[in-house]
Amino acid sequence: MRIPSHSPFRRRGPVQAVGANRRLAFAAAPLFATATLLAANALPVTIPPARAQEAYYHKPMPEVEKVLEARPIPAVWLSPARDVLLIADRPGYPPLADLAAPKVKLAGVRVNPVTNGPHRQSYFLGLTVKSLADAPEPADAKSRRGDHRSGGAWGGRGGATGGRGGATGGRRVTLPDSIRISNPLWSADGKWVAFTNTTKDSLELWVLDVAQAAARRVPRVHLNGALGWTYLWMPDQRTLLVKMVDPDRGPPPRLPPVPTGPDVQEGSGKHGIGSTYERRDVLETAHDEDLFDYYGTSALAFVDVTGGTVTRFGKADLFGSIQPSPDGEHFIVERIHRPYSHLHPWWRFPREVEIWDRHAQVERRLASLPLADQVPSEGVPTGPRFYSWRPTAPATLFYVEALDQGDPDVKVPHRDRLLTWAAPFPGEASEVMRLRERFAGIAWTDSSGIALVDEYDRERRWETTYQADLSVPGAATRVIWDLSENEKYKAPGAPLFRPLANGFSVIDRDGASIYLAGAGATPSGDRPFLDRFDLKTLQTERLFRCDPDVYESFMGWAGTGRSRFLTRRESPKEPPNTFLRVLGAPIAGKDGEAVWTSALAPVTQFLDPTPELRGITKRIVTYKRPDGTPLSFTLYLPPGYKSGRLPTVLWAYPLEYSDEGTAGQVSGSDRRFTQITGASPLFFTLDGYAVLDNVAMPVIGHPDSVYNVYLGQLVANAKAAIDKAVELGVTDRDRVGIAGHSHGAFMTANLLAHSDLFRAGIARSGAYNHTLRPFGFQSERRTYFQAPESYIRLSPELHADKINEPILIIHGEDDANPGTVPLQSDLLYRAVVGTGGTARLVMLPLESHSYEAKESIEETLWEMMTWFARYVKEAPDRASVK
Repeated sequence: MRIPSHSPFRRRGPVQAVGANRRLAFAAAPLFATATLLAANALPVTIPPARAQEAYYHKPMPEVEKVLEARPIPAVWLSPARDVLLIADRPGYPPLADLAAPKVKLAGVRVNPVTNGPHRQSYFLGLTVKSLADAPEPADAKSRRGDHRSGGAWGGRGGATGGRGGATGGRRVTLPDSIRISNPLWSADGKWVAFTNTTKDSLELWVLDVAQAAARRVPRVHLNGALGWTYLWMPDQRTLLVKMVDPDRGPPPRLPPVPTGPDVQEGSGKHGIGSTYERRDVLETAHDEDLFDYYGTSALAFVDVTGGTVTRFGKADLFGSIQPSPDGEHFIVERIHRPYSHLHPWWRFPREVEIWDRHAQVERRLASLPLADQVPSEGVPTGPRFYSWRPTAPATLFYVEALDQGDPDVKVPHRDRLLTWAAPFPGEASEVMRLRERFAGIAWTDSSGIALVDEYDRERRWETTYQADLSVPGAATRVIWDLSENEKYKAPGAPLFRPLANGFSVIDRDGASIYLAGAGATPSGDRPFLDRFDLKTLQTERLFRCDPDVYESFMGWAGTGRSRFLTRRESPKEPPNTFLRVLGAPIAGKDGEAVWTSALAPVTQFLDPTPELRGITKRIVTYKRPDGTPLSFTLYLPPGYKSGRLPTVLWAYPLEYSDEGTAGQVSGSDRRFTQITGASPLFFTLDGYAVLDNVAMPVIGHPDSVYNVYLGQLVANAKAAIDKAVELGVTDRDRVGIAGHSHGAFMTANLLAHSDLFRAGIARSGAYNHTLRPFGFQSERRTYFQAPESYIRLSPELHADKINEPILIIHGEDDANPGTVPLQSDLLYRAVVGTGGTARLVMLPLESHSYEAKESIEETLWEMMTWFARYVKEAPDRASVK
């Protein structure tokens, strides 16, 4: 439901109301309780008048504002050639004016009709090229591992970008002052970087010559970014295949002044409309369909980056993905076509999947895929999917097909099969492997057709990885890994990849071994690692492990060979920087520790952008729920804290688990550099609060019925966290606030309705009435029609009469998340206030699910800190209230 701008129900600024009594009883509601609640709102209930849009945005306390104004630490990428770093300057928060740019919502995308690119896109403001040849050599490998200070990383402020957070060294790329860099894409040889520049009226294509540190705009190319990718490197690594706005298109279609007919939808089918989360910014009228055609249609072209010539490729059309073969002579091409759906996004629209030659002639039709509107919940479409090329063959197609009609409820011995088809694509594709469970991904090696293939067991939330030679149909497979998707402590890490000369990537293989990098979760926090893994013996050799007093993770190999690599290293006092490590000699490492020495030296010297935050302390705290489930949170304490009980903010996001063994595993690290960005709850530490962040909120149960036990476990989790913080002596039990975003907001409202643990709550961009999204929410697999009691029991709006603590509700007015439409917050506010509760509703103009504009971030923080100051920090003791 979209509320008209002139409606009295629409609020464009902060709104406050306090109910006088509880004359409405929001108990169990019928399906789609919208009508019930709107009707109830029309009753003569005592609700104070809402304020109109306020004349200005608020700013938070000066200590918070200073952090928001700080310059972010730059982004760093390593060249595929392993010899150069590309350093990009991050901007601060965008102004609200950026969000106010023109926008059309078309089938799941939001397009700026002026640029024909995304309506909102992150960007960078400048580039620096830094050669690794300039990096200092590490000290002797026998020196104390981790003593990076001997490399002189922290000498002086300033550097190439200057000021706090600046990078030192390297060559600055000359670019226009107004540059907005997005989507940097390396060529496989590391000689070029393509990127876009968003101007007021165009999405430009730029190319950086890395050796010269010089960038130039490619003239006569207006990119079309409406439907995802805009360019990719051809296998020669000198040519870009781009999607352009058709130079021959005319003006956009006009909205007819008088409707030409009614808008009609009709449907019938076994599986209905599918997931709630499909319906985001969908087409609604025939005019919308015409606009989708207009802005989505692209002209393909080859761009020679050395000479700048532009050569058209085929006719303009509505293209989805396009994938050139490794030899550059064939292309997998998706062409989207009508009829369109008014219930689903564009990636479900009908399409022809064809194989083209270099002259844009169709060689073979791979598939004619209908509108994917009958895909079962958590199922897959029938017909070919995940079509791609095998990296190590000139032109061998690979794709997957379902053997269970794409329906996870169908019982079959095998759910998917894998097929290949080599050019010139005679006859039919050949089946090479069958999977018992659903195909979940593939990683090719550079040896023949050997690959690692993943499958996923939906019932157990379980992942299995096989090694298979897909060049031999029906060849025996071998299980490499087999573990829960939630397993952190035993997670093997992810394979490292290397680019081939044709631009495709394969697993970095060294004889029988591959390399794995992972987070290295432990009960005391993450300790990232680098391993060598033997595919024959399945034995692991640990080359590097982060020291326990810092946080350091693998970035990539440096130079030729595999003895030198880059890491990203940080600590609570030292900002993230890039370091060079060199492997030394083998040692007798303890269990889980590295069995090689390594020395390190700094490569970048980014400075602390917010030294005022260094006084904040943090640590991971572990404890148990009454039923024995292990839990944890990260405790943040204010600068200068010595002792005493503090008002406390609990911030969390519930997760669902199938087994107790993985539910309580610790994630994260208290050894990371503290950075506070956006509307983070960590800002409360600057106002004297303790913050319990990343509080474990596991809900353990069978995937098909886990929400039957949601409320009881949620309350038990929250109580255990508060009890532990009180036991530590840092939390005042009488002054604890609960807060969360999205599913965390849903958690917040439910905890206020079903417990008395908190004095007040803050719920941001949440959903509170599940009957308004009857085809699933979060990981709930059942529809309302299958589990109506669960939908009603877990809808805090329908239990608003039990929310007897003040609740601040914040929502982006233009939320793109289909599960958290703004109406959800509006109705929760009405329900709480209508039943005599205390609530404040803040609708942020132009904002989506996450808040971006500086004005919105400032307003959100002011609202949050003001609300908890009034109802948590300054709240009287509970005993005096009684």
